[in-house]
Amino acid sequence: MTAPRLHVHKLRAGFGGKEVLHDLELEIAAGTVTAIIGPSGCGKSTFIRTLNRMHELVGGAWVKGRVLLDEQDLYASDVDPVLLRRRVGMVFQKPNPFPSMSIRDNVVAGLRLTGTLSRGQTEAIAERALRQAALWDEVKDRLDDPGAALSGGQQQRLCIARALAVDPQVLLMDEPCSALDPIATARIEDLIHSLRGRYTIVLVTHSMQQAARVSERTAFLLRGELVEVDDTRKIFTKPNDRRTEDYITGRFG
Repeated sequence: MTAPRLHVHKLRAGFGGKEVLHDLELEIAAGTVTAIIGPSGCGKSTFIRTLNRMHELVGGAWVKGRVLLDEQDLYASDVDPVLLRRRVGMVFQKPNPFPSMSIRDNVVAGLRLTGTLSRGQTEAIAERALRQAALWDEVKDRLDDPGAALSGGQQQRLCIARALAVDPQVLLMDEPCSALDPIATARIEDLIHSLRGRYTIVLVTHSMQQAARVSERTAFLLRGELVEVDDTRKIFTKPNDRRTEDYITGRFG
């Protein structure tokens, strides 16, 4: 395994007096796709939101331990969470384009939060990100149309383009296909394959089939504990822990 882009060390997180994540230890290599699987309520979404400090936006939320991005502690006092989220982008379960913005303005919205763009820069960045998100050919003649006018699958790819426009190092995806039909899901999975290598992708998914199709490594969470993490093929064919085998074979969860 190459040097880790992300290193999670003794990570604990929760809300108020409830601890959701218990001493997680995990390394994620640059340019790889890592899937996070586990039953509902096991802490998958809480975990992925600790990786760009979105967890702390919820009232009563807390985090202890360390999350290192290229050896920088993301929870250090001198780290600006807003700038961090440019380095660690996120795509959510449901597509969330800004309804009052055009397709073009949706793509560059994150960049405009931290600076101004010329017309030429806006056009170039929008085209690059939409091409990366495999959406350019479908929208290039209607960039001034509202982003909300797109289909659900197109909206999700628009949100991926928005995340890619700021040129992040890491892309977090929290069940990005859960609200999509099978055809749109297949397009997102093809997109994940095309982005591998250029970006470090962490994918939370309720679908073990999806994890098997798109990821190189898979981590299994159960009741806030990281049971095991390994190459995806090994996790699905010969896991080390009986609990992983029970979950994958449908004995529980």
